Amino acid sequence: MNRIGVLALQGGVIEHRRMLESLGATTVAIRGPKDLTGGPGAQQPQLDGLVIPGGESTALSRLIDIVGLRAPLRSLIASGLPVLGTCAGMVLLADDVENPAAGLVPLGGLAVQVRRNAFGPQLDSMRAVVEWTPSPTDDAQPTDPRPRQVTASFIRAPEVVRHAAHVQVMSRLRDGGRVIGVRQGHITAVAFHPELTGDTTVHRDFLHQVARPSPVSRARAGVEPPRPSIPTATGTR
Repeated sequence: MNRIGVLALQGGVIEHRRMLESLGATTVAIRGPKDLTGGPGAQQPQLDGLVIPGGESTALSRLIDIVGLRAPLRSLIASGLPVLGTCAGMVLLADDVENPAAGLVPLGGLAVQVRRNAFGPQLDSMRAVVEWTPSPTDDAQPTDPRPRQVTASFIRAPEVVRHAAHVQVMSRLRDGGRVIGVRQGHITAVAFHPELTGDTTVHRDFLHQVARPSPVSRARAGVEPPRPSIPTATGTR
């Protein structure tokens, strides 16, 4: 059974855990470095995947530093552990933020530039049906490349304004093609909240990624990797 860590400092933690558990995964709340290793004396992270939920990206960034999780999380992301970031999680995974707030320091690892609050304030929150490119590991229809329809919730959502050539676009809004979902190898990030609508498509796709053997050795947590460089990006419009 897959054991998925959910960063539990702020944001939609309960909703992600409930959805993942409804799909058969075991979840663990990540509140500090010890939660990544399974306890004292453990030599390797005891996780099969990690979710960075939506919330407030600047608050999450500060809390990550307060509890001492920045270096361990960066190490896990660099190690090849499958990671899913939603809304604020997308901002934290980005190598570059176009309009960062004071105190926001991304974890990085995903070769994109994002714009925070690209869809307006919370008053402009919306729900929309968007298309999602299925993973080739989706055993429901393994040979069907057609996009799936996903019900998505947007709350002060970011968008991807630039991305490197090796980043796969997974989802766009129909009005103008704004990029709202991307994948770079083991890292998946979406601008919306799939955990709030009851639509399990993105989480199922993530768990298929978790189930795939990773060609990258998973590094020990707690070792600071080199900071990723800002990508040589291509326009997404």
